[in-house]
Amino acid sequence: MAEHEVVVVGAGPTGMMLAAELAIAGIDAVVLERRPTAEIESTRGRAGGLHARTIELLDQRGVAARFLEAGEPMQVAAFAGVTLDLGDFPTRHPYGLALAQQHTERLLGEWAREEGATVRYGSELAGLAQGGSGVEIELADGGRILAGYVVGCDGGRSLVRRLSGIDFPGWDPSVASIIAEVEMGEVPPHGFRNDALGVNAMRPIDDGRVGVVVRDRLLDRDADPTLEDVREAIVSVWGSDFGLRSAAMISRFTDGTRQAAKFRDGRVLLAGDSAHIHAPAGGQGLNLGLHDAMNLGWKLARVVAGAPAGLLDTYHVERHLVIARVLRYTMALTALQRGDDRTAALAEVLREVLDLEAARDRLAGLVSGLDIHYALDGEHPLVGRRMPDIDLTMDGSQVRAYQLLHRAAPVVLKLGSPGALDGGPTTGVKVLDATYEGLWELPVLGRVEPPTAVLIRPDGYVAWVGDDRRAGLDAALAGMS
Repeated sequence: MAEHEVVVVGAGPTGMMLAAELAIAGIDAVVLERRPTAEIESTRGRAGGLHARTIELLDQRGVAARFLEAGEPMQVAAFAGVTLDLGDFPTRHPYGLALAQQHTERLLGEWAREEGATVRYGSELAGLAQGGSGVEIELADGGRILAGYVVGCDGGRSLVRRLSGIDFPGWDPSVASIIAEVEMGEVPPHGFRNDALGVNAMRPIDDGRVGVVVRDRLLDRDADPTLEDVREAIVSVWGSDFGLRSAAMISRFTDGTRQAAKFRDGRVLLAGDSAHIHAPAGGQGLNLGLHDAMNLGWKLARVVAGAPAGLLDTYHVERHLVIARVLRYTMALTALQRGDDRTAALAEVLREVLDLEAARDRLAGLVSGLDIHYALDGEHPLVGRRMPDIDLTMDGSQVRAYQLLHRAAPVVLKLGSPGALDGGPTTGVKVLDATYEGLWELPVLGRVEPPTAVLIRPDGYVAWVGDDRRAGLDAALAGMS
């Protein structure tokens, strides 16, 4: 029977991000993926890009340039028909990135394998059972694997979640949509057409095909929609099928919104769509999964290396609250897409509110992920928030703060007296002297006085802020190990 410290179920974006994080930390992890090969179909997945904080996460690992070269930077955050321009936000990436999910998956997979991650294709989960020292995994082909920990990254219908008996409370769907990539004999009218339930749209895509999103008249389907279902839905909205003759992809989504009651059950954890689902409006799903992976990755690596297992509970505490806030946003955004007069009136009022800079910044911070605030101990406004990617001077050279995080190690950054803070436990932590000029600026909050010392977690969030004394630092370090 094979043994691995961690088994990740699902080689989608969340699973591959987590695999890369674990590989960087030197953890023996394997990804199980039921599809037969690493090849990703061009039509697979619906996510259209990355938000600003997600780009920063990739920058923290030194791989953001790969994604930027493959995509198109643009302003992607929006609400009530208003583009939430991040152009004046204090970040090196004041924009989103238009990048189809298959390219994001491909690039994450390449990076994970470069770091040494192992993926077993054609391996389908059939069962799992927790024991005192691990989790026994049963595969569909009869094989068995023993893992120290299992992370379900296997989507909204997660088998890992169901086998673990983790509740998935939330809101049932109120609307459903069919999404397809089709060939038509005629050129259809491109653009949006709202109805009482929401958005219908057609747009040109690659190779002369047409991308279609159209409301499904059946809220509950027993089977996947067919080409004839697509035809019927198109005709009901546009009055013609425009010579519809074939489909390269047909899928379906709803505005069902749910979040796992807990992200950890003993040695089993959930991340990405396995832990939370919502309508695709706003493009949050893939991004949330990557944030889950980076929050969980360093914690799981430390627990595997001997840290108390209770550290994993902070994954649920931190991410569950952040995601609940985002789910409210996606529910509101979906409601505003309805085409009736009352919804239009509400959207008009909200657009007036969003003319106010403070209101726009507050919502833009939420959508972009740049205002995430984990509830950590400490009164300084930096504590629990993303570390700004400031320019530092170290040993006479210019260094960006995010360059210090490429290998996912925590960093104590000393900006005060050289040699301060020495004399305490700093095992596994980089302690660096640097200088910085000027004030620091945080999205939404604005400028803050720079501290003389700061502890940065491997995921780029500030765990402690202090001065040349060690007050609170040892406790913060202990909380990370």
